[in-house]
Amino acid sequence: MSDQSLTIESILSPALTRCGMAGSSKKKALEDLAEMVATNFPSLDKSTLFNNLVCRERLGSTGIGHGVAIPHCRLENCDQVIGALVTLDTPVDYDAIDQQPVDILFALIVPQEATGEHLDLLSQLARRFNSPTFREAIRRADSDEALLRTALESPAPEA
Repeated sequence: MSDQSLTIESILSPALTRCGMAGSSKKKALEDLAEMVATNFPSLDKSTLFNNLVCRERLGSTGIGHGVAIPHCRLENCDQVIGALVTLDTPVDYDAIDQQPVDILFALIVPQEATGEHLDLLSQLARRFNSPTFREAIRRADSDEALLRTALESPAPEA
């Protein structure tokens, strides 16, 4: 798969989209994300995924501001790029760049060797979530289906 073909739309699925997940802490949100991904990709170990996400957070928060975080990691035994989108019912303290609590998380899990894909997708996500219109549309979604539809149908901002 070439870097060009990877888009948010190509990595997000209904099984990995959750609206109104219980939010009690950053750690719990990452744990729930890891569990959701591992449930849908049985070859991935939930604990390893969670630990990798937490280790990445120790390097610096993935909270990009405006209530959005993009937790991400590279993972051995992962053979495709995986995206997971959740909104939290209660914003959590996330050590975000703007010190605002986070209520939207888009997790990105990539194969160990996928560097270009990883960086390109992070850039696409940051651009998309930089749009106040997009963030508000995501927050208005009231079901998993509406959240997925909003994420997939909202036009990507110009690069």
